[in-house]
Amino acid sequence: MLVQRPAAPPRTSRSQQVDPDEDAATGDHQAQVIVVGAGPAGSAAALHLARSGVDVLLLEKGTFPRDKVCGDGLTPRGVQQLVRMGVDIDAPGWMRTKGMRWVCEGRQVHIDWPSSGAHPDFGLTRSRHDFDDVLVRQAVAAGARLCMETKATGPLTDRAGRITGVNSVAGADKRPRKYHAPVVIAADGASARTALAMGLERDPGKPIATAARRYYRSGARTHDPYLELWADLVCSRTARDLPGYGWIFPLGDGRVNVGLGALPHRGHGTVDLRATMDRWLTRMPSHWGLREENADSPLLSAALPMGFNRTPQYRRGLLLVGDSGGMVSPWSGEGIVQAMEAGEVAAETVALALHRPSGPGRERALHQYASEVNRRWGRYYRLGNTVADLVFARYGYRPLLNRRVMASPTLVRTLARLLTHGTDAPADDLIDSVVRGVVRMVPAPSRRARALDALRR
Repeated sequence: MLVQRPAAPPRTSRSQQVDPDEDAATGDHQAQVIVVGAGPAGSAAALHLARSGVDVLLLEKGTFPRDKVCGDGLTPRGVQQLVRMGVDIDAPGWMRTKGMRWVCEGRQVHIDWPSSGAHPDFGLTRSRHDFDDVLVRQAVAAGARLCMETKATGPLTDRAGRITGVNSVAGADKRPRKYHAPVVIAADGASARTALAMGLERDPGKPIATAARRYYRSGARTHDPYLELWADLVCSRTARDLPGYGWIFPLGDGRVNVGLGALPHRGHGTVDLRATMDRWLTRMPSHWGLREENADSPLLSAALPMGFNRTPQYRRGLLLVGDSGGMVSPWSGEGIVQAMEAGEVAAETVALALHRPSGPGRERALHQYASEVNRRWGRYYRLGNTVADLVFARYGYRPLLNRRVMASPTLVRTLARLLTHGTDAPADDLIDSVVRGVVRMVPAPSRRARALDALRR
């Protein structure tokens, strides 16, 4: 197991590695908070906790840098989170984007990121190969303790069933370790092992998509200032419209990230992502270089747990953030932004709760996490889940990007704000007001649903 301790300035070299047995000698088995998983959600939570003066232990089963199946693109809302975390977004490796380009049936439109002031007026791209490494270094520099090659295998609980820490195995020889803390944050991704072990099952009625991506060397597209989305892809096996979309995201380093995502539909069967991508790429101009001989990686796929498909987000000392809580957007498949935001909300909630003595008062404070997460995304996700089920999973994105919509700049900008959750209170313009008005029309959970959720806690 590798243990990394904070240093005064942020480091730019590889993570410091400490003697594998040092944690046992220095009492590192105990913390105020344990965060399981050092992806964007876990690193954000650990960073904001450490800044609040909380002793936080971050457990990561792998090492850094590492790869992750992802589109590698960030909207301005994600850029805002990076700035809040203190990440140097002007350093090498980041590429700025001006907006999105939508392609459908031979037509295309460009949508620049809004310049209203609520969020940055640019997006970013960066390979996930070192994106997570950048974030975890920020967390360590802030004071978080990072234990790499440490896999959480299950929760430790008291007689009341409340989580009090985690069992783990560490290092190449998988030595058993027990880590103790009064609060645990699960950021262990789509597998959600910690949540499952605490009895938090996935809601089968909520969407879970599959995405696949591959890197290509493409001098013609690597510096494109727009994130390109294709809405008229056809499934190779059924010849139906893909229940999702394809993307081409520039990385600025000579490569592009090319991928597609699909929602399953019980009436249409599964989608052969590899064959569908091969069919799509034959439509690309040859000078783009999106051909087998220019491939820079294998085609990899991953699940995208969407629309709060695992609830409640807090239960008996355990908070769920990011993919472990099914926080990927059902509108767009975006998940990094929600992961970082949820990590910050979780950190703020826990830091305040720890100032109360253990007992009912602290519990009430910790329950505020689920309330705040649902305030931010609850109605938006409920509407998105409905649209995903009735439209995206059946017909894909082609109906939204019809000729009339793409011919109207106002409709295009409104749809873009809705798909990317690019609005905030207070509203900046009329489009913000319209989008927020549509979301506010979504009914809140019924009293019966809230009662059932309370029983599950």
